Amino acid sequence: GQLAAARGTLVVNDPEHLALAINKTYFQHFPEGVRPAARISREVDTIKRFIEEREGRAVIKPLQGSGGHNVFVVKQEDHTNLTQMIEAVLRDGYAIVQEYLPKAAEGDLRLFLLNGQALEHQGVYAAFRRVGADGDGRSNLTAGGRVEPGQPDEQALRLVEMVRPKLVRDGMYLVGLDVVGDKLMEVNVLSPGGFGCIADTTGVDFAEIVIVDLERKVRFKSYYGHRIPNAQLATL
Repeated sequence: GQLAAARGTLVVNDPEHLALAINKTYFQHFPEGVRPAARISREVDTIKRFIEEREGRAVIKPLQGSGGHNVFVVKQEDHTNLTQMIEAVLRDGYAIVQEYLPKAAEGDLRLFLLNGQALEHQGVYAAFRRVGADGDGRSNLTAGGRVEPGQPDEQALRLVEMVRPKLVRDGMYLVGLDVVGDKLMEVNVLSPGGFGCIADTTGVDFAEIVIVDLERKVRFKSYYGHRIPNAQLATL
């Protein structure tokens, strides 16, 4: 992607920033008000201490990865197996442990942003609710989660406003936010899938809207060439 952009091709999301944004440490650069409390560590005792401080409930996941792989929702009754859970995550490198949000039991909202704004057409937002399979704390579709209709409330739209400046600055054109209550669980910038699910639940083909917008950017590129950096053009 970086080589293509250097040769004059429009690349979205901007590859220079995407190389950093695919790591979950990127999430920690957003305002504290949008994020659950978290620790990033490779120390088993540090992770355990964080969980103990939150009455034995937390979420542990690899710092890099997707699809719900090696994501554990820790409950108080799981503590006999806690060390094994942590070690399973640490095999992939650093772990991030987040506070457990009780509303996560109801699933999360996948909300798409385009050019740093909530993607919307005729009063319908590009969003759906993901609900985990029975007995599974993960809502990832690849982990057996199911899709239900869902639209953002005022809290979710406020989160969009708070993360927008950084996403626009970094050239993050198409982004999927995973929202639980008034917090973000993930900012998906590499492969924010689910457009087929949105079409099924809303009847709106948001993919067509994205393609039309990309065509508009290609025209901008033809006007200005290298005079506007790729990261800026990506979110105009």
